Amino acid sequence: MDLFEKLLSNQGPLGKHSDVSEGYFMFPKLEGEIAPRMTFMGKEVLTWSLNNYLGLGNHPEVREADAQAAADWGLAYPMGARMMSGNTSYHEQLEQELADFVMKESAYLLNFGYQGVLSIIDALVDRKDVIVYDAESHACIIDGVRLHMGKRFVFPHNDIQNLEKQLERATRIANETGGGILVITEGVFGMTGNLGKIREIAELKKKFNFRLFVDDAHGFGTMGKTGAGSGEELECQDQIDLYFSTFAKSMAAIGAFVAGDKEIIKFLKYNMRSQIFAKSLPMPLVIGALKRLSMLRDDPSHKERLWTIVNALQSGLKEKGFSIGTTESCVTPVVLNGTVGEAAALSKDLRENFNIFCSVVIYPVVPKGMIILRLIPTASHTLEDVSETIAAFEAIKGKLKSGEYKKEELALSFGE
Repeated sequence: MDLFEKLLSNQGPLGKHSDVSEGYFMFPKLEGEIAPRMTFMGKEVLTWSLNNYLGLGNHPEVREADAQAAADWGLAYPMGARMMSGNTSYHEQLEQELADFVMKESAYLLNFGYQGVLSIIDALVDRKDVIVYDAESHACIIDGVRLHMGKRFVFPHNDIQNLEKQLERATRIANETGGGILVITEGVFGMTGNLGKIREIAELKKKFNFRLFVDDAHGFGTMGKTGAGSGEELECQDQIDLYFSTFAKSMAAIGAFVAGDKEIIKFLKYNMRSQIFAKSLPMPLVIGALKRLSMLRDDPSHKERLWTIVNALQSGLKEKGFSIGTTESCVTPVVLNGTVGEAAALSKDLRENFNIFCSVVIYPVVPKGMIILRLIPTASHTLEDVSETIAAFEAIKGKLKSGEYKKEELALSFGE
């Protein structure tokens, strides 16, 4: 069979719906200034789908710093890969400030979060080593683990008892091969909002010989007394061997970093192929990240405003009888029961009649019969936004319960 013919005959679980969903449910266009209220298909909507936790994405000081950096440096400088000709004092300054903030010896700047995690895993382990990871890890971790040519074991989400069993298996294999063990989890799980059991995992170091890698994309800037992340929140930052975060969430930018002991970070600098063979992060993004980090680190009001909104939203939803699962963070999943078709009708109703835009998570990401409306609160939202959203959710919950969405005739139709 021709390769392209094969691809077109089976476009995947998402691609098969592209003809009826693209532009509305998939690849929608939110237009206008980055803010809680933006424009979708010509209509203003209150959006809860922007990873802009601290509201820095459109902050005037950030925009001024970005614009000035672009004027001063352009987007080309520095030219070349970091190792060859793309290093600058600003890149090194950002790395040191990040390391200091997350209480690690050293840090290494990465161009992208997803790409960075894949490359970190690839650099850390070889076929003799064993990876043990949480079942609900982000796609970047899953894909990084799939690239691993050695053994890998998964433990059910946050199941420490099962993790111990997997570590026993991993230890037997590592002893035979002469390899090591890497345990991977997240600080905040982006779908459920619950925290990884980092402290309990770290306790197992007393019994097993392994290193702990934590992806804290949603925890950096939002969790902990200073915003240094989930390790700070759980008082076990020193037990995290490699701490990772992207700039795409609290920093509202492009880039990422990994932090840890100086010699291990040095090893990664010389062995991460995604950085060795990629152009250095452009100067405006580096200068912009320095500005964002200073605001995140030095002005606690951003995080305080965020948590005012988070607490109001989550407590308000629970008071109205909504389930928000097991979240312990800003991520706010509203759990409902219904079919994929009902989810489509419900989402359309929210957007068209209530002017609320949020992400809708359906099967196969969650089990059949479950719908999750995933809300990302930000420091830019207001308490009025919260009240408006909860009122809208009460209305759609009643329609869902009465079966109204089953009757809805949609041009869009998802199969179960």
